[in-house]
Amino acid sequence: MKKLLGLLTLVLIVNNSCKDDKEAKYLPESIGAINSLAVVMDNQLWQGEAGDKVREYFAAPVAGLTMEEPLFTINFMPQSVFTGSIRNTRSILFITKDSTSKTLIKTDVYAKPQKVAVISGTNVQDIIKNIEASASEIINAFKGLEITEAQKRFQRSLNKEKVLSDNFGITLDIPSAYKVGRQEPNFVWYSRQVPKGEMSVIVYAMPEDYFKTDTTFVKDIIRMRDSIGSVYIPGEDIAGKQNHMITEKYLAPQVYPTEVGGQKAVEVRGLWEMSDYPMGGPYLLYIINDKAKNRKLIVEGFTFAPATQKRDNMFELEAIIKSIKFN
Repeated sequence: MKKLLGLLTLVLIVNNSCKDDKEAKYLPESIGAINSLAVVMDNQLWQGEAGDKVREYFAAPVAGLTMEEPLFTINFMPQSVFTGSIRNTRSILFITKDSTSKTLIKTDVYAKPQKVAVISGTNVQDIIKNIEASASEIINAFKGLEITEAQKRFQRSLNKEKVLSDNFGITLDIPSAYKVGRQEPNFVWYSRQVPKGEMSVIVYAMPEDYFKTDTTFVKDIIRMRDSIGSVYIPGEDIAGKQNHMITEKYLAPQVYPTEVGGQKAVEVRGLWEMSDYPMGGPYLLYIINDKAKNRKLIVEGFTFAPATQKRDNMFELEAIIKSIKFN
């Protein structure tokens, strides 16, 4: 009965949140670290198959990192402690047994900005089925919110240099901690220091017809990255060697279709290394189909921070790249 009352209360709040602005009550600012997720469900569900399914999807390893790190940092709690300020968490997943089977994703229920996903089922197997069916949509909603929140935080202090606008006709919301370290007619490199290493964003353009066929697409990506690295991204001086950045030799990059800045694009995740020195890390690259300028615009972020977790570093780079605007 308590579970049902809790769900009914949540649904009522969700429905009330849909009223027009004149009737809407004041909502506090949402809270939480980037990529944190509050999961609200009974202990019995959390410790059983339903909890396993939540962890399978929402704590899945992030692709393209040097060590295994979860998609979200999950903060589990039973419904009895889901009160007070904890309800202002930015991303909330609420799972319960109920007389109805449903999935809801609502915006700004307890705070703003906020996404609350509700999954209910008549039994454990019903809940698992609903998790499997809706996990992708819910993850996209949570991740989109986290990207927006990260970009909002960038606005506190932005890099004001006009290099990208002058060279490529684009803008990126880049935090002021990043500085231009190298600028060429067709290559710009921003970087910032982080504990034990460095984070970088690079931008360059390739001819529109550079990628010939789908069958050679991955090879062409590697060839492009390695050629750019040989010219623009040198490493430690090694006698008799031209040490530079290359794509990791034994692990093929992962490629996904996407859209960036309103343009069709391809997302590439993988690992980089130096050709003649034990140094490497993850990279995230977008190939953007910029038809207006008859080019493929390449925007890449990569991190060097040995023996440290890099999920949030790479997420920051993703948020920077996805802020792109075409002049």
